[in-house]
Amino acid sequence: MTRRLSDVAQKVGVSEATVSRVLNGKPGVGEATRQAVLTALDVLGYERPTKLRGDRARLVGLFLPELSNPIFPAFAELVGSGLAQHGYTPVLCTQTVGGGISESDYVELLLDQQVSAVFFVGGLYSQEAGQHDHYLRLRDLGLPTVLVNAPIPGLGFTTVSTDDGVAMEQAWSHLAQLGHRRIGLVLGPEDHVPSQRKLAAARRAAAASGIALPDDHVVSSHYALEAGQAATTRLLATGVTAVICASDPLALGAIRAVRRAGKSVPQDVSVVGFDDSPMMTNVDPPLTTVRQPIEPMARMGIELLVSQVKGTASAAEEYLFEPELVVRGSTGPAPA
Repeated sequence: MTRRLSDVAQKVGVSEATVSRVLNGKPGVGEATRQAVLTALDVLGYERPTKLRGDRARLVGLFLPELSNPIFPAFAELVGSGLAQHGYTPVLCTQTVGGGISESDYVELLLDQQVSAVFFVGGLYSQEAGQHDHYLRLRDLGLPTVLVNAPIPGLGFTTVSTDDGVAMEQAWSHLAQLGHRRIGLVLGPEDHVPSQRKLAAARRAAAASGIALPDDHVVSSHYALEAGQAATTRLLATGVTAVICASDPLALGAIRAVRRAGKSVPQDVSVVGFDDSPMMTNVDPPLTTVRQPIEPMARMGIELLVSQVKGTASAAEEYLFEPELVVRGSTGPAPA
């Protein structure tokens, strides 16, 4: 070890103490000096310490919360191809039904592989009651990280999000203009930050339009088609004529619930989704939904991540993207 320190120090023209700081990942060494020390290790034939090998791996952990919602594979395709264009290899980390490897487990596995960065497309960071220790570990390590969609306050990561408030305002205004006065909401879990934002926006929109939004017109749910069906069944019992859902799979569950109740979409009940997932034009009826601008979101997320890796990133903040209401066949005038 002493000979290695001496050889590298002599090659670079720095002290052995500086070489030691680089090899142990300590602060206080300029980036140019750090890179010179690592290059000298390679030139002299010495093996880099395990924790520094990621500098050559150029791996990026790409987290997806699930694969059943088509919006997440669509995001993964965009982010994965964008990372490849920058010379990075995405490592897909996704949750499986019934448990399996947790986010925290994946983070530890990625750190063992010395990944260059991590890109989360949804995850526990959006839920107040979720496990967050692994996010704090990434933050403390200073590993470049980007999140998609609103996190809980205080995590301190760069985030790109669809503006959930604008999305809800667009959906609510559309239904109000169609004459609907009894509008129900199927949202994610109560501690889910994007759903909280949607609910707050719905209450503002309801007040502005003079339409009541009683508590029994709001149902919190898991993000699954079956959960959307169960939630909408509850809403139908309250007499709603329209349902706004926090995802397209929830909206498909809502349509199923309406039909199971012997009613029609949109003649009896209108349904609005969120995401504009692939194939939503091919369902029956084609789904009115609020489109997330995933292409510009993915592009900016990659740019922000790469800038972090290069050490040129600005302070962590949230970048909001405006959604777009896409009107199709699942919404119509309120029934007489």
